[in-house]
Amino acid sequence: MPRRPSTPSSQAADRVTIASTARRNRPGTAPSGGSAVRAGRPRRWDREQTLTAFVFLAPAAVVLGVFVLYPIIDAGYVSLTSWNGFAPTKPFVGLANYLRLAHDPEFWNSLAVTLAYAAGVCVLSVVTGLAIALLLDAPLRGRGFYRTVYFLPAVTSSVAAAIVWKYMLDPAGFVNALLGQVGIAGPDWLQQRWLALGALTLLTVWKNIGFNAILYLTALQALPTSVYEAAQLDGASLWQRIRFVTVPLLAPMTFFVVIQALITSFQAFDLVYVLTGGGPRGGTDVLGMFMYRTAFRLGDFGYGTAIAFVTLILVLGITLVQWRANGSGRVNGSSKERP
Repeated sequence: MPRRPSTPSSQAADRVTIASTARRNRPGTAPSGGSAVRAGRPRRWDREQTLTAFVFLAPAAVVLGVFVLYPIIDAGYVSLTSWNGFAPTKPFVGLANYLRLAHDPEFWNSLAVTLAYAAGVCVLSVVTGLAIALLLDAPLRGRGFYRTVYFLPAVTSSVAAAIVWKYMLDPAGFVNALLGQVGIAGPDWLQQRWLALGALTLLTVWKNIGFNAILYLTALQALPTSVYEAAQLDGASLWQRIRFVTVPLLAPMTFFVVIQALITSFQAFDLVYVLTGGGPRGGTDVLGMFMYRTAFRLGDFGYGTAIAFVTLILVLGITLVQWRANGSGRVNGSSKERP
């Protein structure tokens, strides 16, 4: 059948049809007509979802603002005053408390004691937590019972634990009596500076040993078995598998345990107050104890709040590091099968 010759009008119509089709198929081109109406529905749905989320989050935001943000802001203002805790007015002194803090030898002693205390707590928390986790991870009979026993200190009252330790470390207490049975004269543990700090460190580690062990045990049971199988095929001993396989793979959890131990050390008060009271001669006078004595015993709430605010900034900085590290370094792989 012979093809009808195209006229200029038909050629123009074809060009318009091709151009409109190309515009519809072009990426990023806005829909028209009914498509625009349908495209508007998701936007309206997103707005409704945002409004619903805001309604549900508003009560939590109010509680956070009233009980967290406002006290922090108020503490920051009080730290700029010379308030004694009872006067109706709060005389503004600016940065005088912070300048006084920078030149106060008691503050630097407390900071040094806190850092030494935190270092000991961090190291011993990692070592004891990992060691107990490895023992609890072994195929032992009655593992559930042992896990419960090791976790008991974590749920024990801090005041009760400190009182028991204080009686045990008394010159006529259990520890010196035990040393006397083997012919060793026990020292006065809580009246010598470094011995008292060591006793406080051991008490803190003992109090949190179950929590750290559970953290490590959870991470151990999530490690891939293929790495251990490859190490065994290469002839690695048990110690070599722990040193070159387990410890590197547990690095993220180790960092988390260290951060938790640091925060615990900077917030320490109850154990110190009951066990040593900050003595002897400032040997266990951590920042929390120094702040309490300045504010509540000496009545210098402005200066005491400045100490607390500096401690808060340090703790918030450590918490920020913990938060950033918490989202990285996750261990991938299949979980180990447990009997």
